[in-house]
Amino acid sequence: MSFLTRILPSFLVSWLFTFTLASLFHSQYVVNQLVNVGVVVGFSDRVSLTLDDWLGLLPTYGAIIAIALAIAFLVTVQLNKKVKKYRTQLFVIAGIVAFAMVLIAIKSIMNIHIIAGARGWGFYTQLLAGAAGGYVFSRLTKTNII
Repeated sequence: MSFLTRILPSFLVSWLFTFTLASLFHSQYVVNQLVNVGVVVGFSDRVSLTLDDWLGLLPTYGAIIAIALAIAFLVTVQLNKKVKKYRTQLFVIAGIVAFAMVLIAIKSIMNIHIIAGARGWGFYTQLLAGAAGGYVFSRLTKTNII
């Protein structure tokens, strides 16, 4: 019962936060690339694009992020049983590794970027989203026995 009442809600909150950041970073990377080639993008267009991207990416990229984070956090829970002193750091690293593995694996296997916002410096913003998600999960589950 602890899983359904404590861990699952914490995971869902951290996943939603992580996905929202990753989607936001993706959208702003794409807008920045448009601005770099001379396209004028107003604030309302930025907001509209960001919201459209969030909704459009949710079923695919959102699901991929959920699976990657679930695997990374499960491994980290086991690792944390042996190394309790660095709990938060381990979850932050787990979030980074989850994103890195997904983005690199898909690029290597399919020779495509899963999202345009993961090209160039956008790759590092995606890793930052993973780190933030790991941090949030760590903080939300700190009092739980995991």
